[in-house]
Amino acid sequence: MMLEINLNMYHGVALGAAMFWLGTVLTRKIGVLSRFCIPAPLVGGLCFALVNALLYAAGVAVIQFDNTLETVFMVLFFCTVGFTVSIPQLARGGRAVILLLVLGIVMIVVQNGMGGAIMALMGKNPLYGIGCGSIALIGGPGTAAGIGPDLEAAGAAGAKAVSVAAATFGLVSGSLMGGPTARRLINKYNLKSKGGGEEAVVESEQLTTDSGRLIKGFMIILVGVGVGNQVSTWLTRLCGFSFPGYIGAMVVAVVIRNVMDAGKMEFPAGEIDAFGNVFLSIFLSMALAGLKLWQLVDLALPMIACLAMQVVVMFIFSYFIVFRVMGRDYDAAVMTAGFVGFAMGATSNAMANMQAVTKKYGPSPIAYFAIPMVGSLFIDFFNAAMIAFNIGLWS
Repeated sequence: MMLEINLNMYHGVALGAAMFWLGTVLTRKIGVLSRFCIPAPLVGGLCFALVNALLYAAGVAVIQFDNTLETVFMVLFFCTVGFTVSIPQLARGGRAVILLLVLGIVMIVVQNGMGGAIMALMGKNPLYGIGCGSIALIGGPGTAAGIGPDLEAAGAAGAKAVSVAAATFGLVSGSLMGGPTARRLINKYNLKSKGGGEEAVVESEQLTTDSGRLIKGFMIILVGVGVGNQVSTWLTRLCGFSFPGYIGAMVVAVVIRNVMDAGKMEFPAGEIDAFGNVFLSIFLSMALAGLKLWQLVDLALPMIACLAMQVVVMFIFSYFIVFRVMGRDYDAAVMTAGFVGFAMGATSNAMANMQAVTKKYGPSPIAYFAIPMVGSLFIDFFNAAMIAFNIGLWS
């Protein structure tokens, strides 16, 4: 008889912290993981999920844990994402940011529509197509782990495992596609860098803070989460379909951030960003550790078909549309590499793609400004809203 090991929510969060540490060690030791920008929480969590799957397949044991704190950290993280959306900053970003944001929104629609259609044609629930669409690709591992349970609640059993597996595929494929796509465009059209100084490469800076700013940042996050929960309830009643709890938190966070900016009040952006990294690391480690990978077996072929088409469409869209819309010049080619990175995986992949291109062909300051603005600030908000709409429409 199979042994069932049940961990409470305190055990679960301790497991998540341990898997984050394991993932950090492995990403440092294994070069291919760092080269493809695979997040440490994903690596550590998947290690535990693989061990659990092997124990389950052998009929020895299955390990389960209370995911209450996973949900809490998820909502806290998405609330911090909302605090990054500065409307004046978007306006100052200019034409390149606006165009990239519009292209990203179009890609959200394409990824979800194509994913749902392929799953439906293969006799599967179209909700799995969203899991192999913008949830995993535009959204990345964090969004996949966060929204997977909502897909399961809507009737797609095992959708969380599907979404996270698709997100992992997206991270790797986005890293492999971005640089070669840009290099092909640069060589074909003989494009040259305009120079303009060193690239504004976005790197993590050491945070200097004090207890007052740290406490202020945390309290603002708690207000956003609390008020946002009620906003999600109102949105659900207004629209007639269920909104995930974090949607309201993101909306309230955007309002708080921009009201504080308009009122010239001190906003603890660095502190909130640091909290966001902590919340994401714990939440993602727990989410990956809790995956039931054995649920992927029946969906393997539809997933492969869906993700293969996503790669083909991404290449066509980026090569023939993104490059042309962004101006058909060297900066457009670099932004194409970045677009592939965040539209298939994460902003870190986008920056790695662009760094590989600019190191060989020359700087592109506008690309280093526009891609992080869209990929790490604005696109997540639109993606979350459109995912909620699609879940309500197809469930």
